[in-house]
Amino acid sequence: MFKVKASTIDEYFAFDSRRENDLRSIDRIIRGSAPSLKRWFASGTPDGQAGMKMSMIGYGQFTYLVQSSPQPIKWPIVGLALQKNYMSFYCAAKRDGAPFTLEYENRLGSVSFSKTGVINFEAADDFDLAALSEMLQALEAYLERGALVVAYGRLSRPRPKHRG
Repeated sequence: MFKVKASTIDEYFAFDSRRENDLRSIDRIIRGSAPSLKRWFASGTPDGQAGMKMSMIGYGQFTYLVQSSPQPIKWPIVGLALQKNYMSFYCAAKRDGAPFTLEYENRLGSVSFSKTGVINFEAADDFDLAALSEMLQALEAYLERGALVVAYGRLSRPRPKHRG
């Protein structure tokens, strides 16, 4: 399994020098388009604890629960992650039970979408950067108005409000 060995945002950016500029480019778009979603290093949950193990650069945060643990798990509203052969843009926002990102599926360029709304890309140039910025601005506005649900996985139980 591919694992990024980093413990800070700077280490995460530098982990793969071939893709560092692409990560930084998308990071600039996220931070400029949705400034209320504060950037942080999401280290994943430690071994032996419930939750996602992968690390990523997170923007905004919320907590979720899993049945196997009473401890709330902190997770990004938006996440930017390195994969073995590509990068992923995660978004935990949903509208009417569907991933928010899917509303922009035909506008974001030559990126690919999973059925859960994860956007996979090989380079920042795969995105239509103006459309990505527009999506992030809309995300921030909808979150501010409470018009989206932020959740990890299924929407089977109520979730706390997000924090910037």
